[in-house]
Amino acid sequence: MRIGLRLLVGFFLVLGLALFVVLRVLLDEVKPGTRLAMEDSLIDAAYTLAQLATPDMKAGTIADGFFARSLQGLQDARPGADIGGFRKDSIDYRITITDVQGIVRFDTKTEAIGQNHSRWNDVVRTLRGEYGARSSPASPYDPDNTVMHVAAPIRDGDRIIGVLTVSRPNQRLQPYIDRSEHRILRWSWVLLGLSLFIGLLFSWWIASSLSRLRGYANAVSRGERAPLPVLGRVSGHTEFNDLAGALERMRLKLEDKAYVESYVHTLTHELKSPLAAIRGAAELLQEDVPAQDRQRFSGNIQRQAERLHLLVDKLLQLAHVEQMQGLGTRETVDMSMLTRELLQRLEPRWRRKALRVRDELGQGQAVQGDPFLIGQALQNLLDNAIDFSPHGGELWLRLQRDGDGVEWSVRDQGPGIPDYARDRIFERFYSLPRADGQDKGSGLGLCLVREVSDLHGGTVRVENVTEPGGCLARWRLPA
Repeated sequence: MRIGLRLLVGFFLVLGLALFVVLRVLLDEVKPGTRLAMEDSLIDAAYTLAQLATPDMKAGTIADGFFARSLQGLQDARPGADIGGFRKDSIDYRITITDVQGIVRFDTKTEAIGQNHSRWNDVVRTLRGEYGARSSPASPYDPDNTVMHVAAPIRDGDRIIGVLTVSRPNQRLQPYIDRSEHRILRWSWVLLGLSLFIGLLFSWWIASSLSRLRGYANAVSRGERAPLPVLGRVSGHTEFNDLAGALERMRLKLEDKAYVESYVHTLTHELKSPLAAIRGAAELLQEDVPAQDRQRFSGNIQRQAERLHLLVDKLLQLAHVEQMQGLGTRETVDMSMLTRELLQRLEPRWRRKALRVRDELGQGQAVQGDPFLIGQALQNLLDNAIDFSPHGGELWLRLQRDGDGVEWSVRDQGPGIPDYARDRIFERFYSLPRADGQDKGSGLGLCLVREVSDLHGGTVRVENVTEPGGCLARWRLPA
């Protein structure tokens, strides 16, 4: 399972558990809380009405006195109130008064007058001087439809002479409870969806940052020229930026160390042969040798010195290109014009070998890139083509459009690439014998060409040509 999915699942599980607990508590508390609020209001009403009923209770006129007459129209009252979208068109209070024996003496509905309520908690507890309340079914056939009863004592001094009970059906609160629960559930789903969206963004941010860092590390481990991923453009400076910077610094240090070690080993190996030749020739020149041999040994020293000079120059060029992470300069480069300039510069070399140049470069074939680096790569390809061409051979230069790119190619009539060398020609310091018994090259030219090609997003290939024979080097660059 990917880390992004793990983060999302973990975030969603924690959020879901927390939301479930909170939602469960809220839903469990809505109905009891609403009923407790109603009970509180019933207590106030019961004690207020008990004070008003005290004179008639003392006088024994509770059934037809002032208190009873004042409440005669209570059941017929129509408030016509709009409470939060709910219509209220009736009075839900029912008021009953019992004497000290628990016998009902007054009832706003007149149904319970004369009944014995002494067994009910609201009456019996109040007569004992305690708080009396109960919630019981309105009908034995409908146990879910309950009524809340709250009682208050009617006193004559310190003596309790009766009990006034205020009742209200719990069902009247159900619409308010249902609406509250519905709103809680609706906003919970909204919160869950919003949290899930935020979790997706958060997980995507972490996973994408880690994925780019992993891709960068894998590319570096494969030896590719990978740019450091840009992090924090939206989230700002975070630990991922520090981690990317640390990876880049570590890469640079490791590459520098490996680069120096590799070059020291390979350069030492490549320098041994010309240095040994120079040393041997110098030792022979210290002896008394014929003038012809002296001239031959001196020429050998000069050739080996030139080879060392060429090797150092190519090595410096390659080292510079290999350390580049991207192009510092990007200009329009006319490949046709640049190739002709290089041919003119190399004219003494190819005329010395009596080579014929077939020009199919056309006009105005341009790419975007670094003019100096492209020139260095083209010169190395032309150098190879001239070196491997036989005396009196032909060089065929061509430029053509290839989809969204430009393909530059040069073909010679040399011996081609041996089978054993086909997979190694782009290796550093790997070189093949030149035509006409010339010394080997530095083995860095094609390596430099490939590095320049990679910097420009191009591809370079060198392959044999069956008819009429020779070697074909093709370099494709994005236009």
